[in-house]
Amino acid sequence: MRDFHAPGRSAVYAANAMAATSHPLSTTAALETLQAGGNAVDAAVAAVAVQCVVEPQMTGIGGDCFAIIAEPDGKLHGLNGSGRAPKAASSKKLIELGETAIELTSPHAVTVPGAVRAWEAMLQRHGTKSLGDVLVRAIQYAREGYAVTPRVAFDWSKNVEKLSADEGSRAAYLIDRKPPRTGDVMRHPALADTLQRIAEEGSKAFYEGAVAEDIVAALRAKGGLMTMEDMAQMQVDDMTPVTRDYRGLTIAELPPNGQGFIALVMLGILERFDLQKLDPNGAQRFHLELEAGRIAYSLRDRFLADPDFMPHDPAELLSDEHIARLAGLIDPNSRIADLPPSVLGPRSDTVYLTVVDENGLAVSLINSVYKDFGSAITAPKSGVLLQNRGACFRLEPGHPNTIEGGKRPLHTIIPAMVMAEGRPYISFGVMGGGYQPCGHAHVLNNIVDFGMDVQEAIDAPRMFFDEKSYALHAERYVPEATLEGLSALGHTVERVSGAIGGAQAIRIDRARGILEGGSDPRKDGMAAGY
Repeated sequence: MRDFHAPGRSAVYAANAMAATSHPLSTTAALETLQAGGNAVDAAVAAVAVQCVVEPQMTGIGGDCFAIIAEPDGKLHGLNGSGRAPKAASSKKLIELGETAIELTSPHAVTVPGAVRAWEAMLQRHGTKSLGDVLVRAIQYAREGYAVTPRVAFDWSKNVEKLSADEGSRAAYLIDRKPPRTGDVMRHPALADTLQRIAEEGSKAFYEGAVAEDIVAALRAKGGLMTMEDMAQMQVDDMTPVTRDYRGLTIAELPPNGQGFIALVMLGILERFDLQKLDPNGAQRFHLELEAGRIAYSLRDRFLADPDFMPHDPAELLSDEHIARLAGLIDPNSRIADLPPSVLGPRSDTVYLTVVDENGLAVSLINSVYKDFGSAITAPKSGVLLQNRGACFRLEPGHPNTIEGGKRPLHTIIPAMVMAEGRPYISFGVMGGGYQPCGHAHVLNNIVDFGMDVQEAIDAPRMFFDEKSYALHAERYVPEATLEGLSALGHTVERVSGAIGGAQAIRIDRARGILEGGSDPRKDGMAAGY
């Protein structure tokens, strides 16, 4: 039982339907849609559209979207709504232009935004309502205003310089060159007009015509290579999730270009250790988790890319023989000395949400502009803030993840679904850029190995490794004895000032006919149901 004298929140319980998101207005939009007769897909799109207005530092219609949809009978559907590099782009071309890397605020970091077409595809294939039906609240908040919540205000305050560098972003997201404070009401009229066009005309209003022209013009004015043809050709791919069993459960993740299978590699390694006997906040637990992470992330950085360019199929990398060999690299008593460093750190900006409806349809969805406010390039007439996913490409000819025209970059955002006896059991996801596979393993281990409810599993303190040095970063509430124990095993350990990632989860308890939901206190959101 939870200690009711301690800070924190209880898991949320409901008998019919539930939504868990990182923003209260998003959760309430989902519930409103469900109670108006919509299903989980309709509610998820309504919720994420609201977040694209009220959490602009984390997500937007100028970003990408991935989703896993689990039908009540266990049938899984994956959806890849990530955009591609402009056709004119290549590592050779960018090097000729004098680029040595794809910087986060470069126009070359902007890939075609996939979110809007992904939402439309989800609704057409699995929903019951139209874009016009589910965008009502997002349009309202963009036009009439929303009050800025504390975590959003905190993130916003760190990005004044970045937003000030672009005229469109300065006008849309700063007030007299200053960020909004908690409780300030923000409005985005140009974005409201764009959302209204999408509501009336569908995704075509975003990828063709005036909105697309505005996006292309904003990028080309900065030297970008995007064209109207690139925008119009954006397609959403149906995907079969990749799965791996963990202690009697089946874990489903999306295949590349996302990094979901890296979470499965970590879980495959960790399954070979008896975690249940360990202290969930102790040195040995974190040592095994983070060593498994170092191995899996090195695998990611060597091979993960657009699947058409990967030298190995995920099935090969997830084979029992390969996982056993990787697990054999771990010494429970000492840190592995040398592994290639990761190129991606734990902090980037994303929203994850999950919805389960009265019929048991479950949606696990993640939508992102990548780093804080994406590229911080805002198309001025349409109000579309553009992502910087192209910064995940490399400028190394011959590397699987080098930039080429029409290619998708390595993607960090990964929704997940846990199946029990062939039916959806836990719909969950973890925000935090490169941290996400490690976060999936951490939250799932908390539930499966340590018996936590979903809120406890989300609340529990986290650690991750530095993007270059692999020094371990610890949240404030990781016990001091744990850090001392990790140091004794050979790790360099540092306290980190900010929180690591965020998460949402819904567990379906069929035996009792209830839903159990949790939302991360590291964000502003909540789980709620009825």
